[in-house]
Amino acid sequence: MTARRRAVAGPEGDLGAGHGAHAVAGPAALVMIGIVSVQVGAGLAARLFHELPPAAVTGLRLWSAAIFLLVVGGRRAGGAVAGLVERRAWRDAAITLSFGICLGAMNFVFYQAIARVPLGVAVTIEFLGPLAVAVAGSRRLLDLVWVALAAAGVVLLTGGGTAHLSLAGVVFAAASAVGWAAYIVLSAATGRRFPGSSGLVIAMVIAAVVVTPGALATANGSLRRPSVLATGATVGILSSAIPYGVELRALRRLSTRVFGIWMSLEPVAAALIGLALLGQHLSVGEWAAVGCVVTACIGAACIGAARSAPPSPAP
Repeated sequence: MTARRRAVAGPEGDLGAGHGAHAVAGPAALVMIGIVSVQVGAGLAARLFHELPPAAVTGLRLWSAAIFLLVVGGRRAGGAVAGLVERRAWRDAAITLSFGICLGAMNFVFYQAIARVPLGVAVTIEFLGPLAVAVAGSRRLLDLVWVALAAAGVVLLTGGGTAHLSLAGVVFAAASAVGWAAYIVLSAATGRRFPGSSGLVIAMVIAAVVVTPGALATANGSLRRPSVLATGATVGILSSAIPYGVELRALRRLSTRVFGIWMSLEPVAAALIGLALLGQHLSVGEWAAVGCVVTACIGAACIGAARSAPPSPAP
């Protein structure tokens, strides 16, 4: 989502009592596979920064994901585009275009962030985006508690003892949070206008086109190396194809509340992947900040799912 971000919605309500914990274990395992896949993809992208600038890695990652999605669902996406032209549905086209631009910008600023601050820190700040969407417009006192807890996490991240953090990296991560919030709104709007995943395919191609000028302007000779291209393709598959597939299956059997709780563990996974792949150690204060944001996201997921109307089931 990290910088890959999902455009799917799951059925509302908890699983029935007859299903039990065994029924939750399988889908929950799929969600965790998606989380780990995304963060491993981000870790590999960060390692690739030694050979390519972040902008070039962004282009390589998005084009890899776009090509994969075109192979899988290109025919339906092409039919959707033809339908837009035939119906002259310019409003639908504008929303999809906005979705693609948002997707490209979100990936660009996130990769700029993880080039400057630890992966776990960047993802923790980025998670403020979906948290803001979850509590937006709420007048419930408990939702204000989650906001305050998340704010405490940000203070811990950017306050005393963390002067080593790059200010530019924190700003890029915050921009990624804004992008993720916009992504959630635009992906929902796009999903209502296109069947299946065709809207996501179109948006991914737009995103790849949007970041191409910056990617080409900063690319160097390393872009011609097969090993670099292979790593970029792997990042695209890990960050988009695998998470989208496994979470689509999981959402058919999990409530949005349970899904939101599991997804809230992503900052923890990012910190652990950053430690394992990149040797990034977080301080005690930074781990406490991660805990604050994760707790706030879990609380918002529980309360938000309880009061929201049932969304459309995943295709």
